[in-house]
Order: sequence, then C-alpha cells, then structure tokens
Amino acid sequence: MPATTRDRLATEAGIRTIHLGDLRISYVPDGAVALRPRAWLPGSTAEFWDAHPEYLDATGNLVASIGGLLVEHGDRALLIDAGVGPRSWPADPADPFGVGAAHGGALLDGLAELGRDPAGIEAVAVTHLHSDHVGWLWPAAPACRPPFADARVLLTAAEWEHRHLSGTGDDILDGFADQVQAVADGEEVFPGVRVRATHGHTAGHTTYEITSGGRRLIAFGDALHSPAQIDHPEWSAAPDHDPVLSAEVRRRLVADLAEPGTLGFGVHFADVQFGRVAPGTPAWRPEHP
Repeated sequence: MPATTRDRLATEAGIRTIHLGDLRISYVPDGAVALRPRAWLPGSTAEFWDAHPEYLDATGNLVASIGGLLVEHGDRALLIDAGVGPRSWPADPADPFGVGAAHGGALLDGLAELGRDPAGIEAVAVTHLHSDHVGWLWPAAPACRPPFADARVLLTAAEWEHRHLSGTGDDILDGFADQVQAVADGEEVFPGVRVRATHGHTAGHTTYEITSGGRRLIAFGDALHSPAQIDHPEWSAAPDHDPVLSAEVRRRLVADLAEPGTLGFGVHFADVQFGRVAPGTPAWRPEHP
C-alpha cells in the first residue's frame, strides 16, 4: 500500500526521481540520522511537536535522511553531496545538538540501481563540509581508493577556507584536498546547475539552482533540515554557524520556493525531499514521483 504524505514525513527515504526539462534528477539515499527535535531546533516548542506528531517517528525523533542528488544530462552526471559513507554510530543522549543514532553506506548501491558508475560522475558539488555530506569522498579503509577519486570536488572558497570550523577531521579533508575546485556565486558548474551562496549554516554553505525546461529546482542543502522550518524559518538549527544569518537565508529561500515553476529539494527531509511551497499550513507540499 503506498505511503501517505503523513507517513513519509517520518520515514527514511528511498530513491526518488523527477524530470526537469532535459535533466533527470534523482535522490540517492545513503542512510539516515535521528534528531531530537527540541535539541536540534532549539527555537521550537514542545507545544508545536505535540500538535504535529506527524513529523516525528515512533521514538519522538525527526528522521533526517542522508544522501546525494544525482543530476544527469545525457551521458554526463553530477552528484550534489556524497552522503555519510559506510559508517554508523549509536545514539548519544548527551549530544548537545540532539544527534541520535545514524547509519550510512547505501549510496553506491543506489547509484548502481540508477545505472551510474561512480567513476563516470564528473564532479561532486558539495553544499558544505559536514561529514554527512562528504562521507564517500575519502577511503572507507586505508587500502581503498575512494569511489569519486577521479571527480572534481566543487565548493565555495569560503567553505574551504573555513574548513577547520566544519568539525570534519583532517584525515577526511586531506583525502580529497587535491580534487577541490573553488566555485563562485552564480557560476554554472553543470548544464543548468548554478551556484548560490547561502552562507549561514556554515561559513561557506552553498545551494544549487537547477534550471531546465522552463522550471527550476533549488537544492538547498542544510539551509533547512525539516519541512517544519518552511513554516518557521526563524528556527535555526543548533549547529548553525551563524543562526541569525541562517534564519535570513531561510526566509529568502522560502520566498524563492513559492515562486511559480519552482521546486525544492531538501536532502534531510525524511521521504519528502522533493516539494513546493504553497500558501497555507503546512506550506511544504511534497511531490510524489
């Protein structure tokens, strides 16, 4: 029986594909992490979550899917973000950000299901350097060659300059440092894919605007972590580098997403990654590809 939208708000995502003009765009799952809602979104209230249990799983946590966005144009392919990689960790009740149990490792299988060899992906466009977005860019084991070793790694100069703030270890960052290529706001990095600087979650956070066939899709990375933030852009995430700036970025994004012909992609949005913003509450209206 197909899952309802309500079910999907608290369900780990599977592969989802949409078509935008001459582009095929697919969410490729890698895993998921549980987030305690009041710790992760400290501006939220217990009353809100009590009134909206549909956002929470049976344990009372947000389900934040982890993965990448595959953009295909004919034989060419770009991947936006690279998951958490083949690793997992248990819940830590003392984690100040409310990060619970997490698991990864499915991304390569998802690419295979979609008919894509990692060696054929020309670039990995990184929204930011947190470890759940660069997990497959470094070796899973010391003797292994990373699956995207031949790809360019695209990110803003500000993000790379401030990489020491990411919390991602030098052992990971050094593993792909020689692949890094700095990109600028407004630059086209793949047919129909342009960089948008949306600093706030990190010092150089980037979203990617994808345009084809008279429509656009905004892949907004960690500017938003939950569909609940569409209605409450003032709720910054606990790890946001600049909570005030990130809230302003969200307000602008929500306004952009409400424009005609515009879709959004939220990498951590449970199983409702693709959607649009429309008047009313809730404002996030999932697509059902």
